[in-house]
Amino acid sequence: MTPQLISPIARRLASAVIVVVTLHSAAVGAHDLWIEPTHFMPEVGKLIGVRLLVGVDMQGDPLPRDPVLIDQFVVVDGSGRKPMVGRDGSDPAGLLRTTTPGLVIVGYFSRPSPILLSAERFNQYVKEEGLDTIAGLRVNRHETAADAREIFVRCAKSLLWSGPPDPKQSDRALGFTLELVAERNPYTLGAGQQFPVRLTYKGQPLAGALVMAVNRANPKVKVSMRSDKEGRVAFKLPQNGMWLIKAVHMIEAPAGSGAQWASFWASLTFELNRPVPQSAAK
Repeated sequence: MTPQLISPIARRLASAVIVVVTLHSAAVGAHDLWIEPTHFMPEVGKLIGVRLLVGVDMQGDPLPRDPVLIDQFVVVDGSGRKPMVGRDGSDPAGLLRTTTPGLVIVGYFSRPSPILLSAERFNQYVKEEGLDTIAGLRVNRHETAADAREIFVRCAKSLLWSGPPDPKQSDRALGFTLELVAERNPYTLGAGQQFPVRLTYKGQPLAGALVMAVNRANPKVKVSMRSDKEGRVAFKLPQNGMWLIKAVHMIEAPAGSGAQWASFWASLTFELNRPVPQSAAK
């Protein structure tokens, strides 16, 4: 079941004080959120930390565990789906001990949070995230000089691996409103090989969205493309290391939310570390 956009907590937040963001502020509203474990390939039985980071270009500040913000914080592995354990207020936000070899999926789905963005900041981030429809609506409504009230939701995932890589094991949908699903196991791949990803909104393919890939070692150089009619993109990631795949989708906010726009921020992190001979890259 798709989580509801407006929870009772979010309604209270929307009617409370709204954060004002300027171009020079460090507010998190128009920044990425991603999951970064202390190890992407832990040994079976090893305890690792699962951090939530907020920032831009893979430079982020920790987001401590906050039950007010969490709708779902889960782990999916060979033993099933279970809540991510952790202590409120702590960083890392979660603690994970791998119990079975294979792919481990970590998911974080936030409750909606309100924010007020200056006209300049909102116009800038709408452009950067490829939200052309929203930019067009703002132009048609003569709102480009107006501040924007928004509610945003985080839909973050991370893929970890324990044991020998198995191409038969792959990512799966967790039921988040906006979600990136890897269609090949990244731990069987290396730089230069095809890495297909599917983007869904409410469980259905989302076409025409700008999907970007960012590498920790070279974050200023982004690989980006628009999703096709099936919601798919296929990256040839140029180097090994930690990768962040991200996309943003925005709609008009529902009545009663106290906002004009509602945005959903999807992210997917993993690590490429397998050497690929030039003749094998495809």
